[in-house]
Amino acid sequence: MQTLPYGSWPSPIDAALAAAHDGHPEYVGFVGAETWWTEPRPTEGGRRTLVRRRADGTQESVLPPPWNVRSRVIEYGGQPWAGAEVEGEPLVVFVDFADQRLYRYRPGDEPRPLTPLSPVGGGLRWADPQLLLERGEVWCVLEEFTGDGPTDVRRVLAAVPLDGSAAQDRDAVRELSDDAHRFVTGPRLSPDGRRAAWLAWDHPRMPWDGTELIVADVGAGLSGTRTVAGGPEESVAQADWAPDGSLLYASDRTGWWNLYRDGTPLCPREEEFGGPLWKLGHRWFAPLDSGLIAVVHGRGATALGILDPETGEVVDAAGPWTEFTPTLAVHGERVVGVGASPRSAHEVVELDTLPHARTTSRGGAPIGRARVIGAAHDDPVDPSYYPEPQIRTFAGPAGREIHAHVYPPHNPGCVAPDGRPAPYVVWAHGGPTGRAPLVLDLEIAYFTSRGIGVAEVNYGGSTGYGREYRDRLREQWGLVDVEDCAAVALALAEEGTADRDRLAVRGGSAGGWTTAVSLATTDVYACGTIIYPVLDLAAWADGETHDFESRYLESLVGPREEVPGRYAERSPTENAERITVPFLLLQGLDDVICPPAQCERFLARMAGRRVRHAYIAFEGEGHGFRRAETMVRVLESELSLYAQVFGLNPPGIPTLELAK
Repeated sequence: MQTLPYGSWPSPIDAALAAAHDGHPEYVGFVGAETWWTEPRPTEGGRRTLVRRRADGTQESVLPPPWNVRSRVIEYGGQPWAGAEVEGEPLVVFVDFADQRLYRYRPGDEPRPLTPLSPVGGGLRWADPQLLLERGEVWCVLEEFTGDGPTDVRRVLAAVPLDGSAAQDRDAVRELSDDAHRFVTGPRLSPDGRRAAWLAWDHPRMPWDGTELIVADVGAGLSGTRTVAGGPEESVAQADWAPDGSLLYASDRTGWWNLYRDGTPLCPREEEFGGPLWKLGHRWFAPLDSGLIAVVHGRGATALGILDPETGEVVDAAGPWTEFTPTLAVHGERVVGVGASPRSAHEVVELDTLPHARTTSRGGAPIGRARVIGAAHDDPVDPSYYPEPQIRTFAGPAGREIHAHVYPPHNPGCVAPDGRPAPYVVWAHGGPTGRAPLVLDLEIAYFTSRGIGVAEVNYGGSTGYGREYRDRLREQWGLVDVEDCAAVALALAEEGTADRDRLAVRGGSAGGWTTAVSLATTDVYACGTIIYPVLDLAAWADGETHDFESRYLESLVGPREEVPGRYAERSPTENAERITVPFLLLQGLDDVICPPAQCERFLARMAGRRVRHAYIAFEGEGHGFRRAETMVRVLESELSLYAQVFGLNPPGIPTLELAK
């Protein structure tokens, strides 16, 4: 055991290793009895590939580079593929990121386009497809730009012919709904095919504020449209049909996203059976043929369970996973999801409920056998270098609870000299309507294994703790999030865990906003890392972002026509002169959500102020870095910033040049 100063511990977790393991499987589904999903490839330009698991357990990447299975609908995307077995062979439709066209694919053939290109604005985009073979169509969400502005867009449900007749002909795409609503999810058809259900909402609401659950009759198209649940103050996060034709949905009408069947609560609890709909096609529940329902649920952390709707009991799958993402697929009595834990990255997990009858669930014993079937975690280094997180609750202003995960410095071969606590970095998650999951993250391990602690703060406004907790941020963005992060940082310092003089803050997107505002309005931090941030509220509200979030600030800050002063008072760009500590600013040049123009104006306001800083802009990167070489530079630059400000000496790290 070596005694070395914090920040100088040698670690096998380098930036390249962390970058290679960034991202996780998404969008699980069945093609016949086979399990398929999408998976990131950071070392292949950051693309996402489609992975097939055959019946014999072998896996293969279905599409070679440069195919990139990813939708841009509402910019955050959504379910980008669907598949079925036809004459014993897979038939798959998918969206390619480069041109956003919908393609048809059968193994052994080249993908064939099903939809046309459009020269107008952002073109034609597709998401959340449903294959209807008997109709020879794909039903999905169509996002169509009508001009060059980011809000010149309409969204409808559409039917795309599978025969390719719409590949050059926009008129061959049948519109199933009108564009009365600004946003829609893909339709779900009832077992008898006679009804369809989907969600819709309108500006200025976000889907976690309020959505409508719409049902229509299915004929040649959709008719008899009616709203059956939801509204301006009720968020329905997902809807689907049970095998008996009843309508299941997750609503937060009680303050928690709970599950309902035709309006009747199935399992009323103060925990979540739904979440924020950032991507179309997120699934927190899936009905089984037996009548049971697979659910992703929890308060804070999420588990994979089986709900018996007749008793209201939920029995969780046994296994090491402590967090499941909102993606589920079922085939018969098989359930597939994506789970992770603080000791393992995200894996594709299958739960087979067939050996257990419905009555077994009532006894409280674990249902079925859960096993990893894809993206299996394989320790790339000795797991003794992984951080050992603590689940903490801190007291904030007025005594309010603040949830956080604290990752102390940890290295099996090193300890620090006595007498001085560790440097710490507070991580502010994005969203801000989101949550930091408690899972193995090699980016966190990159710092903790070198002797730098990390505290992930699920500040007021985060999901997983009920509507009251997330409503704390209403009109308080830039206040509550900043206060909560500071409260955690100062509490760690006061208890002797963190060094008061060596605290930093970092975050991306909305977390980048929280970081920048924290540097401008508090004296808590010695430096900060600001990643693809919101910096200028007025410009963001004036159309400098995409349509999905273009009215988000009305709930986060307040209606601009009513409180115009807040937009200047809280913006880091307008308060740049208050920032006196070093910072690192990182930005993707292709980002249409938080565009580089925001960074450029902010830096112009900082000019001549002699504050040490670095700005790195990455070509080919958008909102969320995906390329391995980008992530390597990001991590090494961030570590170099902390080393220079905190007086650390990490071995083998390039020195980041800080300008004045």
